[in-house]
Amino acid sequence: MNLEPYIAVSGESGLFELVNSKNSGLVLKSIKDGKSKFYPSRKHQFTPLGTIAIYTLEDTSPLADVFKTMRDKKATTPVVSHKSEKHVIEEYIETILPDYDEDKVSLSDMKKIIKWFTFLDEAGLTADSEEKTDEEAPKGEEE
Repeated sequence: MNLEPYIAVSGESGLFELVNSKNSGLVLKSIKDGKSKFYPSRKHQFTPLGTIAIYTLEDTSPLADVFKTMRDKKATTPVVSHKSEKHVIEEYIETILPDYDEDKVSLSDMKKIIKWFTFLDEAGLTADSEEKTDEEAPKGEEE
């Protein structure tokens, strides 16, 4: 799953797709309504989803892998609401990523994971992104 073009913006709800970058900020297109807008870097912080990883007991797990697991298990383990009670969210994350580090992954992190996945899934971007990544990025030169 390729999450590189998707960006979370501080102070804004939803996710955005990068249209253009400028010295003073980014031009982003809302995934929700498709409108483009300039977001100045003086006012906002930008978090590309492709750079996020979740702490596990041994290392980290890229957010794309977590989203792929969520998508694959969606039929048997439905995604819970990010507004669910703490124990419901923790149990869900444990079924998706059993070895997540409970000391380093906060409840707010878990809620963001669920919110972002739900947002991308409702927009129909989880399946398409996954298939494109497998075709475009051959893996084999890791040492």
